[in-house]
Amino acid sequence: MKVLLSFAPLFLSALVASKSLLFAANQQTLVDNGLSVPGDNPLEFCSDPTKFILTIENVDLDPNPPQKGKNLQIKAKGNFTEKIEQDAYINLSVKYGLITLVNTKADLCEQMKQVNETCPLSGAKDITKDVTLPKEIPPGKYTVLADVYTQDDDKITCLKATVHF
Repeated sequence: MKVLLSFAPLFLSALVASKSLLFAANQQTLVDNGLSVPGDNPLEFCSDPTKFILTIENVDLDPNPPQKGKNLQIKAKGNFTEKIEQDAYINLSVKYGLITLVNTKADLCEQMKQVNETCPLSGAKDITKDVTLPKEIPPGKYTVLADVYTQDDDKITCLKATVHF
């Protein structure tokens, strides 16, 4: 939940840090349906990102695909077009195959502290986060969904990824 929730600031710390269950060494390339997040990553927007408060310029992972037991560096750039106040939140879901591992609501402002950001959030952000992925990640298909909202339930962003370890 660390990478995912530390990605939330700019692209949802909540999609890369989900207890490190977000990425896999055997990742498959997704068909580009116009919803791919720019950069070297497996992320997709859940729907048309032009309607989101957070404009994600790019997200780069090194290495991509991530590898078990290795360090993963996440670099992200984006812009909040509106001020994000306290009580903004992330609905995070992580599935292993058909089994739900995580289904939680997390405080966005608390998660942003992991990348040295505090609320209110506004304007351009450039974030780098290093995470060590455990070597004990079980093989299989992981599906992650991070849906991020303001305190007034306006959509900040929504990201998803399906990866295979």
